[in-house]
Amino acid sequence: MFRRPNQPTPTAAPAPVERVTSVLGPGVNWKGDLHGSGGIRIEGMFEGDIAIKGLLVVGETGKVTCENLRANTVIVAGIVNGNITSEKLDIRATGRVWGDVITQAFTTEEGSFLRGQVRMEDHVELNLETPRPTPEPVIPEPEPMPSLQPTQEVPTPVKPTPQKPERKPQPRAKKA
Repeated sequence: MFRRPNQPTPTAAPAPVERVTSVLGPGVNWKGDLHGSGGIRIEGMFEGDIAIKGLLVVGETGKVTCENLRANTVIVAGIVNGNITSEKLDIRATGRVWGDVITQAFTTEEGSFLRGQVRMEDHVELNLETPRPTPEPVIPEPEPMPSLQPTQEVPTPVKPTPQKPERKPQPRAKKA
């Protein structure tokens, strides 16, 4: 009587990860790209492109330099040099951001720093589904080995050894 008719439930996309599953520790310097899903905490130095479906935390000792940082949720307690596009951005009191921000939700703590423009949107398109193609590695051609030509032997000057003058035996004196 009060039952709903059986209707297939639409399958929603999996929710982004809201916990840290990987850590780039302090003292680690990384150059490259981060793409994928999960939660990442950066406590070291990172330089490259970031596109994460999930949580990205830049810890107090973390420093990120990238042209565009894209993630569902971004928490900055360290330093970010680059533009941030996220659904939710939180800049903590120790956080420093140099770059423009596009986000749906934006919070800051007293003492945080942002130099750039903030653009609030109803919906933010992160384009995290299609990772950028990675270029094929370039393997340099090996240099040809120099041909082995017989070399001319250069005679080494032989220094004559000094000869001792011949000693002639002296006649012995006769005893009287």
